[in-house]
Amino acid sequence: MDETSARAEICRVGASLFQRGYVHASAGNISVRLADGFLITPTDASLGQLQPDRLAKLDLQGQQLSGDRASKTIVLHQRIYKASANTPTPAGCVIHTHSRQLVACSLQATAVPGVAPAAELLPALTPYFVMKVGHVPHIPYHRPGSPDAAQAVAEAIAQYAAAGKPIRAVMLARLGPNVWHESPAAAMAALEELEETALLWNQCRQQPPAPLSDAQIDELRQSFGAHW
Repeated sequence: MDETSARAEICRVGASLFQRGYVHASAGNISVRLADGFLITPTDASLGQLQPDRLAKLDLQGQQLSGDRASKTIVLHQRIYKASANTPTPAGCVIHTHSRQLVACSLQATAVPGVAPAAELLPALTPYFVMKVGHVPHIPYHRPGSPDAAQAVAEAIAQYAAAGKPIRAVMLARLGPNVWHESPAAAMAALEELEETALLWNQCRQQPPAPLSDAQIDELRQSFGAHW
């Protein structure tokens, strides 16, 4: 994707996410990997009111070249781009939100003092969650922008890829998901599927549904190449 198209797509996707309640206020950010660097939404910018020429552009080393001041999450996004580059799910775009249903799942998972949350946020509830998203590691809490969070995400990407289960999303505990794909539109679609699965899980929490069986998941692998 060329830079002009990437700028337009970031703004289009940001507006769509804002209008439909996936992000609020100035929460969330979107980045795209270019041949000569990165574009990312500015710090404290509303994704509903982005302007193409004000997006931050950084070089391959993360030094800002133009636009408004880049979001501090560029460090995490850079780690995702680098860690996923040689996996079957390389990042061309990263989207981070504070999506309500996913954050609720995380809060429920971390609600019991002294009990570690599950390593993954959600079980294999629906075929499209398995096919379009896959495993979602639940990364322990770190303050926003912490380099420790970036390191933990990079390690999770490497570990899942080594196990033959490459991921395209992680959940930062109490904060929100980071989802990546080849383009802003594809990353947004994966985020939508993830948030919808979280909604189903929250609605069914009183009577948790059984996950798909190993045989059902294997059928999805054989038919659709799911990475579960």
